[in-house]
Amino acid sequence: MGPGKRGLLTAAVAVVCAVTVLGAPGTAFASPEPSPSSTATTSPDLTPAPSTDLEEIREKLETLYHDAAVATDAYNAAEEAAKKQSAEIVALARKIVEGQERLAELKNRAGAAARSQYRTGGLPDEAQLMLSDDPTEFLDGAGRVLQGQRATKGLIAEVTRAQEDLEQYSKDASAQWEKLEANRKAKAAAQKKVEKQIAAAEKLESQLEKEEKERLAKLQEQADQRAQTAWLDTGILDEIDGKATAQGKKAITYATAQIGKPYEWGAEGPNSYDCSGLTSEAWKSAGVSIPRTSQEQWKQLTRVPVQDMRPGDLIIYFDDASHVALYVGDGAIIHAPRPGRTVTLAGAGTMPILAVVRPDA
Repeated sequence: MGPGKRGLLTAAVAVVCAVTVLGAPGTAFASPEPSPSSTATTSPDLTPAPSTDLEEIREKLETLYHDAAVATDAYNAAEEAAKKQSAEIVALARKIVEGQERLAELKNRAGAAARSQYRTGGLPDEAQLMLSDDPTEFLDGAGRVLQGQRATKGLIAEVTRAQEDLEQYSKDASAQWEKLEANRKAKAAAQKKVEKQIAAAEKLESQLEKEEKERLAKLQEQADQRAQTAWLDTGILDEIDGKATAQGKKAITYATAQIGKPYEWGAEGPNSYDCSGLTSEAWKSAGVSIPRTSQEQWKQLTRVPVQDMRPGDLIIYFDDASHVALYVGDGAIIHAPRPGRTVTLAGAGTMPILAVVRPDA
């Protein structure tokens, strides 16, 4: 193995090793594209309100957890992008190694041709041919010269292409590496925001007395009931009569089996989930691969009118597509709500619906 080949192999191995380190658990990456978001919100004042002002506290908590959900979606999108970029870098590293091996083979062939010419006294085939006195040998030699010329030109062209390919692979690997590094920083920022918002919410809740926490939970339940009732009062269920497909039933069965498992941002099972982790895994169990985040599910999957939705469809919530749930029929959903909660059954109208999308359209 020549020094040039060893150098490229070393570089390729370094690329693969570095990608492995960047893809290791606990390392952060981020999406190269900004995720859609609603009007920017500022963190609410966390000063504890009097116990009689629990509604204000409930609204503050909703804001904090909503902002955490937006950051979680950005984190998840970044993770998916990082996986793809890492795979591309590894593939390019393999191409670099294979290309170097091919280039070494071509150079060996060129060297063999040069050595052969040296053994014949350094005269090119054309000169040796002109010195021949035998007509038959002359004609045979002429054919060999033409073949040799074509072979030489082909060899030179192959060497040139191999060198150009290696240069392009190196440029592509460098570009992917730069994206990966930029994503690492952006994803770290998203992670920091998620943790900050959740910590603020937990701090606010921790300042409440047990009785206040119970009353707060009751207020949230009442708010959900009001929203669901208002949605049902539109008569929407009279219009929704779609039947689940075989794949939709499998997705529902999977989601139902996860009820009671804790919410965890960035998680996609099997022991905990965030909202889009649950929906993507539910549909994966049905043999359908869908985007990892609620925002990408909203962007990429086929949209259907609310009145045409059927069990198994996904309902996207809030104007920034920061939450998603699996519709199971009869006006109900299964979803992973937020930190501190578990996967649960809820009313489909308890949150503002942005759209309905269909994974198996």
